[in-house]
Amino acid sequence: MRILVVEDEPALRDGIVDLLEGDGHDVTAVGDGMAGVEMGLRDPFELVVLDLMLPRLDGMEVCRRLRAARPGMPILMLTARGSEDDKVRGLVEGADDYVTKPFSARELLARVRVLGRRAPVSESLDEVQVDGAVIDLARMTVVRGERRTALTPREVGIVRWLYRHQERVVSRAELLEQVFGQRGDLQTRSVDMAIAVLRKKVEADPANPTLIVSVKGAGYAWRLAR
Repeated sequence: MRILVVEDEPALRDGIVDLLEGDGHDVTAVGDGMAGVEMGLRDPFELVVLDLMLPRLDGMEVCRRLRAARPGMPILMLTARGSEDDKVRGLVEGADDYVTKPFSARELLARVRVLGRRAPVSESLDEVQVDGAVIDLARMTVVRGERRTALTPREVGIVRWLYRHQERVVSRAELLEQVFGQRGDLQTRSVDMAIAVLRKKVEADPANPTLIVSVKGAGYAWRLAR
């Protein structure tokens, strides 16, 4: 897999490159945000590993620009910040996942492998039209009126899974395993945070969702608006 690493700390950047190349990937690395945007727009990378704190252009802006130009390219954000606000903002700007520093080599490789995975879908589901919105899963966009919003690969995965199992409640553990590629028993709010961001894109009124409904103590369910 062709991977772009955008990290300004030389030792960490070299370590990530060695780790990913050792796992069989073709890696290009740059040390600032502007170079990251230029490289990410110039070459067809399959994944970007992006630091949040960068010189010349911060990671959030890099993420925003790359997502706008290449909506289907997965982005894994690295951050030394532990606050939930930064993580949510990163997801809003288009990151598919995040890893908080310090992280282990095993964790980073696991996240990279999950984002790089493109499991075949047994039945084609390219478009969902509901409640005034057109969710184009093939093009990874949501159109509501004149507003068009890009979806991340993970958000597409969430919509696909919930829609295909709309006859029942889907637990957080199931989403962690089937969409996030993580253990279902992990104590994490990743699912809730991703759903909150996704609702802002697909719901007519995110504060009162009708498509992705929370079921207290159980998980989430897809409900077609009537």
